[in-house]
Formats: sequence, C-alpha cells, structure tokens
Amino acid sequence: MALVCRPMVQLSGMVFSLLGWVLSCLTTYLPQWKNLNLELNELEIWTMGLWQACVVQEEGGMQCKDFDSFLALPPELRISRILMFVSNGLGLLGLLFSGFGLDCLKIGERQQELKKRMLLLGGMLFWMSGITAIVPVSWVAHSTVQEFWDESIPDIVPRWDFGEALFIGWLAGFCLILGGFLLNCTLCSTEVLPSSVHLAVAELQDQCQHLETESRL
Repeated sequence: MALVCRPMVQLSGMVFSLLGWVLSCLTTYLPQWKNLNLELNELEIWTMGLWQACVVQEEGGMQCKDFDSFLALPPELRISRILMFVSNGLGLLGLLFSGFGLDCLKIGERQQELKKRMLLLGGMLFWMSGITAIVPVSWVAHSTVQEFWDESIPDIVPRWDFGEALFIGWLAGFCLILGGFLLNCTLCSTEVLPSSVHLAVAELQDQCQHLETESRL
C-alpha cells in the first residue's frame, strides 16, 4: 500500500464506520421494521418496530403506541433489541479506539505500536458491530418471510411485509464491516509513516550533535 494512500484509506474506513454506526442507531429506533397493508382499509398502513407499533394514515398523520411489556414481544424482537444495543455500543467503542489509532492524529506519535493495536482493535469492533446489526435484521426478515408464506394462515388474514428499517439495518452492517476491513487493511502496510520518519531524523540529528559536542570536548 502506497505511503500517501494509507491515511486516505484510514479516513475512508472511518467515514464508512461512522455512517454505519449512525444508520445502526437509526435502525434501532425506527418503527418500520414490519409493514402491514390492510386491503379493507387502504388508507391506513400499520408498522411495527422494536419499541412501538404505529398506524400511518393517508392524510399524513401517525399514531404510535409503545409496547407494554418486553416479555410479551415475539422472541425475534426481544433478541433484536439486545443485539442492536450491543451493535451500537461496539460501534461507539470502535470509533473511540480507531480514532486514536489514526496516522493523521498527532497524539502518541512516539508510540506507533500502541496506535496500531488501537486501530486493529477498532477495526475488529466494527466487524463485530456490523455482524450484530445484520443478525437481528436478518432474523426479523426471515420470520416475516415464514409468516408471509405460512399456508396455515387463511388468505384473508393480512400479512406483514418488510419495512424500511430492515434495509437500513443491512446497509448499516455492510458499512460497519467495510469500514473495519479498510482500517485493518492499512495495518498490512510495511511502509514507514511520515511521522516516524521525522522522529527518526530528529533523533539522528540529536545524536550527531551530541557526538560533535563530545568530540570538541
């Protein structure tokens, strides 16, 4: 990897990771995990999220009601709540660790090994955050498909369909994994960082000046 490209790849990884983390937080609180269109009343669309169920009317109004009990939710929604919180927490930690490990950050220039470890840890946290965001979204999508094609349910009963939050969650997981991959790829470079070169030159000049002073004495 070229020396000049390494900071750019790191910044790209941070941008993708930050975007994925924001989308993951957005997915957690959006009520559009499932959509239900009623053929008897096409003016209303019911939506369901991890926290509440809403009804959207054609006039533009929306009324939502929070779920009364966590234990009363279906298993996929209960587990999805937990996993999305874990994903958001891991993503936040990944931003903190990888941020301190960036080459463009002047903090810790003399501790390059520590910066590399923090960058590696941040990339791994982004990987785990992306996976824990994709799993609940895919689980809810799988259960929705199973219920949609369940032959034991009469045809007149309305079926739940994919909501917009599922697609946002998939995009969030992809961005987090891509961001972590880009950050970890920069660690494969064996090029010497510009800051390290400047430090080495400065130390060499100090040693030369010290030797000249001793020789004069």
